[in-house]
Amino acid sequence: MAKRGGFPGGMMPGNMNNLMKQAQRMQRQMEEQQKELEEKEFTAQAGGGVVKVTVSGKKEITKVSIDPEACDPDDVETLEDLVMAATNEALRQAEEANAQIMGKLAGGLGGFGV
Repeated sequence: MAKRGGFPGGMMPGNMNNLMKQAQRMQRQMEEQQKELEEKEFTAQAGGGVVKVTVSGKKEITKVSIDPEACDPDDVETLEDLVMAATNEALRQAEEANAQIMGKLAGGLGGFGV
């Protein structure tokens, strides 16, 4: 005659508790890492340093620095391109840092079959 309950020997509930504890621990770690990332700043430059852009880990621009020599009223497009290039690079750096953190945390998911 088969046992009722579907958990032979009572093994599964204990494993579920362990998995839940591990998930909660990883969630706390992820929140801590995310907070640390949000506090970091990433700076990139373009045009040999005449344009510098700083973004936060929240991917918000926090500072733009433009050397006066980059301000040619007859060539505004070049300045626009430099600002865009520096901004995109700073955002890429922030995204890369985020991906590294998430990759470390995902490595700890081995017990979840991921």
